[in-house]
Amino acid sequence: MKLGKAVVKFRIPVLILAFALLVPSAVGMARTRINYDMLTYLPGEIDTVIGQDILMEDFGKGAFSFVILQGMTPDEVSRLKEEIGKIDHVETVLWYDSFMDVSVPMELLPDKYYDAFNAGDATMLAVFFDTTTSADETMTAIGEIRKRAGDSCFVSGMSAMVTDLKELCEREEPVYVGIAVVLACAAMMLFMDNWLIPFVFLASIGMAILLNMGTNYFLGEISYLTKALSAVLQLAVTMDYSIFLWHSYEEQKQEYEDKKEAMSVAVGKTVTSVLGSSVTTVAGFVALCFMSYTLGLDLGVVMAKGVILGVIGCVTTLPAMILVLDKILEKTRHRSLLPDMKRVSDGVTKYFAVFLILFAIILIPAYTGYKQANSEVYYNLGDTLPEDMAYVIANSRLEELFGVGATHMILVNADTPARDVKEMMAEMEQVEGMKYVLGMESVVGSLVPEELIPESVSGVLKSGEWELLLANSEYRTATDEVNGQLEELNGILKRYDAGGMLIGEAPCTKDLIEITDLDFKTVNTISIIAIFAIIALVEKSITLPIILVAVIEFSIFINLGMAHYTGTSLPFIAPICISTIQLGATVDYAILMTTRYKAERYGGKGKREAVSSALCVSIPSVIVSAMGLFSATFGVALYSEIDIIKALCNLLARGAIVSMFSVILVLPSMFMVFDRLICLTSAGFRKKEERVRREWKTEAG
Repeated sequence: MKLGKAVVKFRIPVLILAFALLVPSAVGMARTRINYDMLTYLPGEIDTVIGQDILMEDFGKGAFSFVILQGMTPDEVSRLKEEIGKIDHVETVLWYDSFMDVSVPMELLPDKYYDAFNAGDATMLAVFFDTTTSADETMTAIGEIRKRAGDSCFVSGMSAMVTDLKELCEREEPVYVGIAVVLACAAMMLFMDNWLIPFVFLASIGMAILLNMGTNYFLGEISYLTKALSAVLQLAVTMDYSIFLWHSYEEQKQEYEDKKEAMSVAVGKTVTSVLGSSVTTVAGFVALCFMSYTLGLDLGVVMAKGVILGVIGCVTTLPAMILVLDKILEKTRHRSLLPDMKRVSDGVTKYFAVFLILFAIILIPAYTGYKQANSEVYYNLGDTLPEDMAYVIANSRLEELFGVGATHMILVNADTPARDVKEMMAEMEQVEGMKYVLGMESVVGSLVPEELIPESVSGVLKSGEWELLLANSEYRTATDEVNGQLEELNGILKRYDAGGMLIGEAPCTKDLIEITDLDFKTVNTISIIAIFAIIALVEKSITLPIILVAVIEFSIFINLGMAHYTGTSLPFIAPICISTIQLGATVDYAILMTTRYKAERYGGKGKREAVSSALCVSIPSVIVSAMGLFSATFGVALYSEIDIIKALCNLLARGAIVSMFSVILVLPSMFMVFDRLICLTSAGFRKKEERVRREWKTEAG
């Protein structure tokens, strides 16, 4: 109540402060670096990450790309190679003329080495950068290489992918945020009772979103996925709190003539109610922070912060705006399109057994599909980018012309005898799917005497402590074939050098597969336990947390199960995110209905009457909340060309609808069956009913 009175009294200063904070927030948002490389979130203690650090520290090399050139003479390629070598942050460019003069015909090379770098009128350069894969400097250098080489140039590799991904994200983001805002606004205008209030909600939520994005500056950087989803998710999730405040204010105006007093009471009631529901949402996002793959920490921190800021905005900025615009809001009222839900609620409680039978029938195939969907995820995000993207075209050319699906880098102790290294390379080349393994031993001896190799070239392949080998594979990253191949290669490597390391995109992705598989189980367990405990404390019940979590988990099974049954392969991060976000965000629907059911039972109503009344009152709020989440995400899913964003938004949109139907149809049916058990194992259900029964017995006696 004190907060409500303070907000009402200082509503103008509150708005002034809110608008003033937009300036530093905008600056902070602009200065927050965005990371487009999903592999940088792997744990720092694994070999693939340690090896990448060694490559940077000992060799001065971070990123690596193959550049394919077509229709150029050897002299033209040599000149272009020199130009590329002068571009900022290009550390080394290797081609034929790095070892021999271009006047010596390349056909004199052994077939194995000639075919490795030549195919018809195409040739290939190996380019090393002195900055990391997703560094801004690397992306700038990639752009400069393409600019200088023109249409005849195709740049492959992770750095090329993140460069194109950045450009696509920056082009798409303003559009799909706009789509989310327009569709969410349209949904609220239709399902609420005021034409103007959705715009007030959006203004308040927009301020909280900008403040959230601005404070990300203190995190140093955030992932492109976090940036893409956080605004849409924060809009969708925190919209419920704004709706609750508005409904509470409308109710209090019936009790108090003074609108300021009505608002101060509404703010107090909103704080009490919203805290309970927002804590479950925050818990869902916090669960992501327990992932070993730290993209979960990135997304979890930003979204948990966004929900907290959304709650603060809901009880400060929003009530101040509503009071300032009260006269205009009174003139823009309209009748809600949602009809009275009495017949629906009576029908559900009457035929509750039908819905429980449907629940039992659907549960097994839903769970089966859910388990299958978790095992059918894909890890190579480059495969789902638009086909006309430069990176996708380059990788296709690399595979078609040179038969290269993935490039592995091998770090061997420099003290390993040259004879052992040659034997190891020969053994590795016998592994199924391997094209070739190249290192100093490939060119020293039969091709070029070691003393004739320029230091600029030998420095690429050898440092003080390590020797670098390049191994090209026919298999593509993230496939079962390449993962099996990596197991064999690593076994061979460890026999010759126990401290040797296999690094590159494919080995990192293999680690990613193993780590996120464990992460999914960990995060799912933590989110369920945390939300179970929160519901138990809020509702003071042992049985209600089981019922509520079971209903939403059932919705999650259906949502992810539909991906399996429709043959949709999901990005690896999708099941982890959806299992926690859908649980945290939509369990609010169930809590809302449960709270009302509890109040009705405490008020002395019988089981059927209490469940029907709670359902009738809750359905409009559940529909508006679900449609808000659906509207904010569905348009993005239709528009985005980035499959990971499309897939997540599609799952969130579908999850909102599935959870809505589960809460409206299955949850009340559960209440009908387990009412007696709920009343016995929960506080606050039986007090008044028992008093009424005692009074009736006294009068009868």
